[in-house]
Amino acid sequence: MDRKRIRRKVQSYLMITLASLAYAAGISLFLDPNDLAPGGITGIAILIGRLTGAGTGMLILLLNIPLLILGVWKFGWKFILSTFYAIFAISVATDVLAPVGALTREPMLAAVAGGTLVAAALGVVFRAGATTGGMDIVIKVLRLKFPHMRTGSLFMITDVMIASLSGFVFGNLEVVLFALIAIFVMSRVLDMVLYGMDEAKLLYIISDNPERIAGRILGEIDIGVTYLQGKGAYSSQKKQVIMCVTKKQQAPGIEVIVKEEDPHAFMIVTSASEIYGEGYKNIFAEKI
Repeated sequence: MDRKRIRRKVQSYLMITLASLAYAAGISLFLDPNDLAPGGITGIAILIGRLTGAGTGMLILLLNIPLLILGVWKFGWKFILSTFYAIFAISVATDVLAPVGALTREPMLAAVAGGTLVAAALGVVFRAGATTGGMDIVIKVLRLKFPHMRTGSLFMITDVMIASLSGFVFGNLEVVLFALIAIFVMSRVLDMVLYGMDEAKLLYIISDNPERIAGRILGEIDIGVTYLQGKGAYSSQKKQVIMCVTKKQQAPGIEVIVKEEDPHAFMIVTSASEIYGEGYKNIFAEKI
């Protein structure tokens, strides 16, 4: 193994270690002591811990064993080694931090802070090529079958089901509601960490002055423009349709250009959640 690969491996495990500490802090210092079960194996471990008195960290480790076997079958030993390390680090850190207790007894603050820490840690671990075990492995398997579904959305579906059980364990409907808030925060933060803030706008512009509009977009906004050939069904008149993709904050500038050049232009503006190509994501990068 050359030095570059060794350096990448060390950096990867360092990222996993720091993320595992952040994950454990979110559980032990915010969610667990406030009776908030955020779904997944961690949520199940919190619920079982309340019923049996066992440590949440130890339960996280035990509950992950059958899922690690599934992971070995689907992804191989190389994937599972880093995942096992993350699980072990989280389990140990969770029980080590547990005696510190809650940093806040305000359930809303606990839900937001704990959810943010856990989700950010999850995203970092995923980017490092591992998972934190549990439902992470199940989600990774599901994404092989349903690659169009976002990771955060899949987590939300499974987590809501588990969090709902906390109402029966704790006998309190409010903890379910705050747990759902934590899950929502986790879903949004996880998607932000994994997919970034590159949500863009896709614009189609039909105008009698396409060259002038395209020229100003190229010169003033500095983004690419593509001409599509269109034909009116009623008039049978051929027209050039301008298509362009731009970051969300640049879209208003294009709208101003269109309004100034052709107030009667027909324009469609829609969201583009993931963009691949120059200036955006690498199309050859593995999707998480």
